[in-house]
Amino acid sequence: MNIRFEAELKNAVAAALQQLFNQSVRPESVVFQETKREFEGDVTLVVFPYAKPAGMAPEGCGNMLGEALLREKHLIARFNVVKGFLNLVIAPEFWWRYYRHLAHDIRTLFDPATNPFLSPPQKLMVEYSSPNTNKPLHLGHIRNNLLGYSVAAVLKAAGNDVVKVNLVNDRGIHICKSMLAWKKFGHGETPASTGLKGDHLVGKYYVIYDKKFKEQVEALVQDGVGKEEAEKQAPLTLEIQDMLRAWEAGDPETLALWKTMNGWVYDGFAVTYKNLGVDFDKMYYESETYLLGKKLVDEGLEKGVFFRKEDGSVWVDLTDVGLDQKVVLRADGTSVYITQDLGTAQLRFDEFAALSRLVYVVGNEQDYHFKVLKEIFRKMGRPWADGIYHLSYGMVDLPSGKMKSREGTVVDADDLIHEIVEEAEMATKALGKIDDFDNEEARQLYHDLGLGALKYFILKVDPKKRMLFNPAESIDLNGNTGPFIQYTYARIRSVLRKGATLQLNASEETMDYTMSAAERSLVKLLYTYPQVIADAANALSPSLVAAHVYDLAKAFNHFYHDHVIVDDQSPAISAFRLKLAGMVAETLKEGTRLLGINVPERM
Repeated sequence: MNIRFEAELKNAVAAALQQLFNQSVRPESVVFQETKREFEGDVTLVVFPYAKPAGMAPEGCGNMLGEALLREKHLIARFNVVKGFLNLVIAPEFWWRYYRHLAHDIRTLFDPATNPFLSPPQKLMVEYSSPNTNKPLHLGHIRNNLLGYSVAAVLKAAGNDVVKVNLVNDRGIHICKSMLAWKKFGHGETPASTGLKGDHLVGKYYVIYDKKFKEQVEALVQDGVGKEEAEKQAPLTLEIQDMLRAWEAGDPETLALWKTMNGWVYDGFAVTYKNLGVDFDKMYYESETYLLGKKLVDEGLEKGVFFRKEDGSVWVDLTDVGLDQKVVLRADGTSVYITQDLGTAQLRFDEFAALSRLVYVVGNEQDYHFKVLKEIFRKMGRPWADGIYHLSYGMVDLPSGKMKSREGTVVDADDLIHEIVEEAEMATKALGKIDDFDNEEARQLYHDLGLGALKYFILKVDPKKRMLFNPAESIDLNGNTGPFIQYTYARIRSVLRKGATLQLNASEETMDYTMSAAERSLVKLLYTYPQVIADAANALSPSLVAAHVYDLAKAFNHFYHDHVIVDDQSPAISAFRLKLAGMVAETLKEGTRLLGINVPERM
């Protein structure tokens, strides 16, 4: 059974408008807003659209509607009018009915089949991570991975069939830079011989290449060569071009080195992904897909979508849709990034016939790229072209400025995870409440708290917003943080364990009790959870879920501070409050799960 007041209240508003003002309004066209916090009310009806046809001032129209709605005593307790806004207070009887509905089976709150706000389920694909195999993951990758994983979880919670994919950029000039630097300056170093994670070792040589390259350019400039020409003439430039050509020609020695160093990187990535708690359903590799787009270029040429210039390069003209001309194949016949993405997108829609949407989780510096990708497929007549969606998120800055991988000025993902887990350990030990934890339990707690702090800090920010990463703020374990929510959950579990020993069997359904404002607030937050999931799925924004679980945790702590939950003198009230606390705990656990955050049973 699905208990909601919206449909019934919309019918009541439509009936009142007909009776009072002879206005024929479809119930589904009636829209409610959440009441602003400075006014009393649960929902607000904007009266202006109805006041003008009635020939009345908005305040008078609102008061007449409010009086009419008071007849629905099982729904409306009281109302107030502020200018043209009718604020309605939902009747206590309704909140009791909803509480009993959830008490029967709290899992219905999380079941997409009972969520009236969701769109019909779809087959969706979410691509995230997409690392290069020339460096370890850094802070920017952390936001990408956490966002992609959480978006996929939210979409699945909204009833969709979701495939999580990763396209690894494992070939090209940047990969060759690490390979060439290791070959020239590595002296046979391996992860085993150095004790470095494989991705860190390869990243070290990416930085070395850049350093050596700059030295060569500077020497040529000192000899009177212009900088641009010096960059072209530098010995490393010529060697790297030779290595890339050798790779594309299938040179056995070059391929062997490529496979070895990429293998080191994959081993390193696997450790980082595991520590972050993210995974994928399918992996794609650029080395296996970069040629696929060439067939589409041939098709586009035949259809007149593309055109060939005198130098042999192939282009698409998108000026008719407000973009410009874009190269899709170089003069020498080699592909560019857009060529590869054309082929990979076609491959995915071919592999997953029912796929209706392909979501790319990529930073906003690639906005133009994905506009081009979609427009090309539109021009090629692909029916699924509008299913390509770029989840464009803001970049992550440091207080000291922008991160640069070539110069090694990045916040390394592994170092950040280690640092934040250490900080969680120190903060937890300072509280002195885990003396009965064994070593393994303690390590797991520190990891969960540290990752909870990191994930919540990243995901509470709207994806579209650029964010400043402040390490000191990210490891603050108080306030609007992941550990605050985790601690609230552990607190509730402790209360529930205490309550279980009392064996309270009083039936809250027969008790004569009026919920307090704090109790009603908790029930209302549970009530709004399905709407939050629908909104987060539609907006592809886990920040909405993060805000809701924080509000729920904050509301519970107010309730906990002002109420005695387990009271030997009031078994019926204790039974009700324990049941309510358990519902809050389940919702916190489910909401944080969608953020990739584990909640500890005790702290």
